[in-house]
Amino acid sequence: MAKIAIIGLGLIGGSLGLALKRSRLRDADIVGFSRSAATREKARKAGAIDRAASDAQDAAKDAAIVIIATPILTTPQILKDIASVLPANCVVTDVASTKGQVMRWAAELLPAHVGFVGGHPMAGKEMSGIDAADAALFEGRPYCVVPSPQADEAAVNVLVGIAELVGATPLFMDAEEHDSYVAAISHLPLVVSTALFSLVRESAAWPEMSRLASSGFRDVTRLASGSPEMSEDICRTNRENVVHWLDRMIAEIRRYRELIEGDDEEALLRAFAKAKRERDEFVTSGPAPRRAERPTDAGISVSDLLVGRWATQRTREIMKALEKEPPQQRPKE
Repeated sequence: MAKIAIIGLGLIGGSLGLALKRSRLRDADIVGFSRSAATREKARKAGAIDRAASDAQDAAKDAAIVIIATPILTTPQILKDIASVLPANCVVTDVASTKGQVMRWAAELLPAHVGFVGGHPMAGKEMSGIDAADAALFEGRPYCVVPSPQADEAAVNVLVGIAELVGATPLFMDAEEHDSYVAAISHLPLVVSTALFSLVRESAAWPEMSRLASSGFRDVTRLASGSPEMSEDICRTNRENVVHWLDRMIAEIRRYRELIEGDDEEALLRAFAKAKRERDEFVTSGPAPRRAERPTDAGISVSDLLVGRWATQRTREIMKALEKEPPQQRPKE
């Protein structure tokens, strides 16, 4: 039985455990750790882990794969805690919403005999904690694979294999590209959602307005119900990119303010019509598929995953598909 350690058993860590247990992965002993004994017990009873560890070191000791699913700013301490017990060729990954800082911490704190590959499943809910964990959370969702330039191919293949096993689509990115893109499509909506709710909630007319608030207001402010700790960590570790997109958002709101205040009714209508048309096209068509076929064998073992018999083929198929796609342009400053 090969040991897979999940350190952090909240929404993402718990969901990964459930998804791996549900997958065709054989011979895996999934060990989990959370600072809360109650969370560890809930995760075990829910079937997200086979057994609980007493601390992060206990979880990581002799593990073939370690998944760090704690709040971002706790990552360096976790890396320090487990560095001395990680066996040779152990693969370490994370699920943090920002990658640049995490990659620097890993390079600084992990021993050379360990393979680290950054990861970020683009999936979540406004609810947090093990009670919200869901085995289907990653189905059809992108899973960012962020290797360093020095990353071992076998370690990269392991994360590709994990992403495929939980039903996600591996998506290769470098850390700078990742942090810039998610600042626009994930972190900016988080801040805007929270700011909108704070603005309206602080109004003296809130008692009356709250009676009128319906699906539109609830949908737009949904992200304000997320974990405050996660939101702070995101902004602190991706500050430059978040501020960049906030500045662009402020400029765009000013543009709409001018259109609303101005006399050109056609210009205002065109702005709304253009946004509707382009969003409808995005919702209908979505991004181009980047998923490889699942293997047809009955199941794979952790050994298969580690030596790359299965994941190497998945990686090659994905990279071949990427070569056929037009190059993506980074956001302009």
